Formats: sequence, structure tokens, C-alpha cells
Amino acid sequence: MKVVLFCGGYGMRMRDGAADDIPKPMQLVGPRPLLWHVMRYYAHFGHTEFVLCLGYGGHHIKDFFLDYRETASNDFVLRGGRVELLSSDISDWTITFAHTGIDAPIGERLRRVRHLLDGDEVFLANYADVLTDAPLGDMVDRFLESTAAASLMVVPPQSSFHCVELGEHGDATGITPVSQLPLWENGGYFVLRQEIFDHLPPGSDLVEDACGDLAKRGRLRAYPYRGFWQPADTVKERVALEQAYRCGDRPWMLWERA
Repeated sequence: MKVVLFCGGYGMRMRDGAADDIPKPMQLVGPRPLLWHVMRYYAHFGHTEFVLCLGYGGHHIKDFFLDYRETASNDFVLRGGRVELLSSDISDWTITFAHTGIDAPIGERLRRVRHLLDGDEVFLANYADVLTDAPLGDMVDRFLESTAAASLMVVPPQSSFHCVELGEHGDATGITPVSQLPLWENGGYFVLRQEIFDHLPPGSDLVEDACGDLAKRGRLRAYPYRGFWQPADTVKERVALEQAYRCGDRPWMLWERA
């Protein structure tokens, strides 16, 4: 299946006051950017056709792949001044680079690459800044067994805050961690049918508009997952991923286990 990756946002919460124009999916985890980790995840499950929805700082993403260094993450032999790779990351990948605007919401970015998905009744989509070890094959199979137009992975709330229950006179009657509440939040991993475009008017959002409408119609499926799921929406979250990578705690890198 083709994989649509939304990688054109500003990523303001990631910047921490920085003035550079590097898009959030290009922030590094180890020697490779977040975007690469997400793509390797999909490639691990056999999905190697990618459509990158570019926007802010898109030239950084183009330059990364145009000047891609396989030796950064693969063993190789240097013989007579020539490099002989012992393995390869992206030799079987097909990547389409599509400029989808600077300020376009996610739904509009998807609309602008619709012509690149013709003939694909089912395709995958992702925000390109969240890592997981979720069983993608099972996620896809469950969706294909349904007649839904869209499916999204949902995860427990990630907040470290606590909710306080109040009595009638302002007395605190209970304290519950947000993560233990019977709630789920969008995990950013989508399986979609072409029908999704029927629910995406110009300038719309994929989740709030399209998925919200499908939910009301009983046409949306959810895939609950309680395993490893880590966003990189803030500097703190990206640093946590970087530290985990350097300590060898890399549950999202399923291809290493293989």
C-alpha cells in the first residue's frame, strides 16, 4: 500500500525558540531524522511506496534523500576506494515529493495528493512525527475485514497531569492520573479508503472534519493500542527519544529485531 506522510508543518512546539526552518519530521533521533524512522517502520511491514506531503522547510527533506548516505546506518566494506554496502535502507523505496502548501491543514494536504493515489482503494497515512511498535499488519487486516471508510490508531492519554474530582462544596473527593481515565486519543496512524475524500471539503482537517463526520455515520474504526507509542511534539519528547536511542532502548525499530 502507498503511505502518505504529512511532513509540512511548522512544528512550533518543537522549536524552543529556534529560528531555523527545519521541519519537525527532520529532527534527529540518533543519526537519522524522525521521518526516516517512520518510513523504516512502514518498510518493515512491506510498504515502501511513499508520498511525502511537503510544506514548511520541504527543501531539507528533499536534500536529505537526494544526498542520502547509506553508510550512516549500514555496514559496508571500503575496497580500493569503493564502498560496497552489506545492507541497504532505501534501495527498494519509491518516494514521491509533493509540495502541498505552507499553511494547509492536514486534510487539505491529503486532498492535494489525491491524484497520486488513483487506483489505490486502500492506503496508509501518518503525521511522520510519532514512533510506535504497533503491529501494523494486524491494524490493516482488521480494517480490511470491516466496511469502514477510515481507521485510526488510538492510545491512552499521554498527559502526566492528574484530574481532581470535586464535591458539591469544593472538596476534593478523588485524584486520578489522566492516563488512567477511560479515554483514548488519536495516535496518528491511519488506514484509509478512497471514500475519505468524500468527507474532505477544501481546507478541512483530516481528524476533526473527515473522521468526525465518519464517526457520526458509523463509518470510522479505531485500533486501541497500549504498547509503545511516543510522539515527538515537543523538545522534551524528542530528547527522551534521543536518550532512549543512545541507551539502546529502541522498541520502535522493529527492523533491528529482524
